[in-house]
Amino acid sequence: MGRRTQAERTRVTTGELIETALRLFGRDGYAATSIDDIARESGMTKGAVYHHFAGKADVFRAVFVRQEERLAELIAAASTGTDDPREAVRLGALAFLLACAGPEVRRIVLLDGPAVLGWDGVREIEYEHTLKLLRAGLEVAASQGGIAPGDVTVRAHLIFGALCEGGMLIARAGDPAATLTAVLAQAERLLDALI
Repeated sequence: MGRRTQAERTRVTTGELIETALRLFGRDGYAATSIDDIARESGMTKGAVYHHFAGKADVFRAVFVRQEERLAELIAAASTGTDDPREAVRLGALAFLLACAGPEVRRIVLLDGPAVLGWDGVREIEYEHTLKLLRAGLEVAASQGGIAPGDVTVRAHLIFGALCEGGMLIARAGDPAATLTAVLAQAERLLDALI
């Protein structure tokens, strides 16, 4: 096996730092996680972290993107179990809400993301991953006559906003599991009306 190129070594190191930071931010939160913590937990120096990232907020942004990529993969996998595009949208939406009960999604995406990245920064990243996926699902349903006519972009934003609010309820709840059950039940009704 040949030697890795500099670009490959950089990609591997950056990936390791992101995975370590994701675990720490997910467990302890943004405020309680330092660059020193990320360096120590990844077995690297603080200088190595700063070589790859401008600072803690930059690391967090990379972690948020990684979390959104994983959410998009999860939603896509959940929605592939049916040929009905309406059902695919519903299954993807419910998978998103289920993921919101997980500690890393709760902490990184729902609680710390808006505070660290700002609303516009969060939406920009979400649009490239999860919101974009919802819009694409609605476009397929619309093209097949599976949903009522209307502006798919507006509908996608309305549904996504409702799902994110449901996720926030779960994230801030004293008992996320019980809140998840209630949110899922109401989300089913809402999705039936909006899809």
